[in-house]
Amino acid sequence: MHASVSGFSIPRVAIQATLLQTSGGKREGEIYVMERVPQHAGHETPLDMLNRPEGFFPFKPKKDGGGSRVLDYLNASNNEAFFAIATADEVHLVNRAHVLYARPED
Repeated sequence: MHASVSGFSIPRVAIQATLLQTSGGKREGEIYVMERVPQHAGHETPLDMLNRPEGFFPFKPKKDGGGSRVLDYLNASNNEAFFAIATADEVHLVNRAHVLYARPED
């Protein structure tokens, strides 16, 4: 496990995981949990993460190495009006109500 901290991010811990898909497939990768939580000592457990109210968790597959995508933020099932998109130089705070559409660059 490792933790990383950057300017405006919440410190996370990477945990090796196998995602079992409802279609029967498996994907090896990492899930990211919070470095600290108020309910107990130590980092958030995978069970804590899965029981979060938002119903979304970050998963980075080993094979295709996909990172965070704008679509992940837009499709997150939460009631927050704004979301953040970080670039190498700055952080953009975006009002979800003003996003008309999004598509991958490729």
